[in-house]
Amino acid sequence: MPVIKTIAEQSEQMTEWRRHLHAHPEIAFEEHETAAFIAARLEEWGIEVRRGIAGTGVIGTLTSGEGPAIGLRADMDALAIHETNAIPHRSVRAGCMHACGHDGHMAMLLGAARYLSKSKKFKGTVHLIFQPAEENEGGGRVMVEQGMFDEFPMTAIYGMHNWPGLPAGRFAVRPGPIMAAFDLFEITIVGKGAHAAMPHLGVDPVLAGSAIVTALQSITSRATDPLEAAVVSVTQFHAGDTWNVIPERAVLRGTVRALTPEVQDKVEMTLYRVVESIAAGHGAGARVHYERRYPPTINDPAEAENAAKAAATVVGESHVEQDRQPSMGSEDFAFMLEKKPGSYIWIGNGSVEGGCTLHNPRYDFNDTILPLGASYWASLVESRLA
Repeated sequence: MPVIKTIAEQSEQMTEWRRHLHAHPEIAFEEHETAAFIAARLEEWGIEVRRGIAGTGVIGTLTSGEGPAIGLRADMDALAIHETNAIPHRSVRAGCMHACGHDGHMAMLLGAARYLSKSKKFKGTVHLIFQPAEENEGGGRVMVEQGMFDEFPMTAIYGMHNWPGLPAGRFAVRPGPIMAAFDLFEITIVGKGAHAAMPHLGVDPVLAGSAIVTALQSITSRATDPLEAAVVSVTQFHAGDTWNVIPERAVLRGTVRALTPEVQDKVEMTLYRVVESIAAGHGAGARVHYERRYPPTINDPAEAENAAKAAATVVGESHVEQDRQPSMGSEDFAFMLEKKPGSYIWIGNGSVEGGCTLHNPRYDFNDTILPLGASYWASLVESRLA
């Protein structure tokens, strides 16, 4: 079955919604106008609406007959990026834009909601989850902590994200890990300040920090299984204020990524050991602040198969990849998958030419895939709640 006919007929309307949302972005936990727009659409179609979970989250509930309940999730927030596109629907808010396609995610779920509210070709309940603060701030975790699954019981939950570089008209899903854990670290190295011409009178935190940056790369090359993916990236190095002074301290910051909790544990433990030993070897002290932001996004194998089958009804089996490599990016949908079985699928957004990559100031969602995504959601509901 190709794109659902009635969804294809509302393609222009979905594009209007998407472009309105793109032009009016809001960052994490500030999605007040966005939430109001979504709630108004859902209420127009007679869908019961719950506002305010995790601050700005919106959940629409649609029931048709007796049966189980499932959840469909779309993220709402934009990024603190200044848009450089010269398009009619460019962001009206300087320094804020939908550079990750959450505008498209909302529009696709709205399209599915409208169709399902009219067709009701399912038996059970579908919860339409519009989640705030996916970008860095863990809105998915907050929804879980505030009792979303207690207030809205469900047997499974599903997420979808556009994927630049995956051709439009294709989907990709895999069992097990599909996105990595996201951790942060800050390392403070404390030495002894001195005149740069007399380094023997001080303890140089810059030298110790440089050695630590290099040594941290041994974690992925020597301390973890070569067949287990991990990333350790130092992204900031702050030290000193002038040319002829060895500073008192240096600060390093960065990120760790891993596809399994076991590798995540191993990397964190080894990072502490490497930092402490290298700093001590230079006669310096070191403090490590390590923060776990998002766990790995791990698909339930059976639910990944259900997602693949639903996608195949829209684009055909040959256009659904089930063996694509996971990404070392992260996703706070992982918190929901820790509590409920489910799956996270990628929908092809097409070419990355012209800067159309995620988190790029020239990114724009591909409106031609809106009917595909909405049809996927509808097909998933109709197959899981048959």
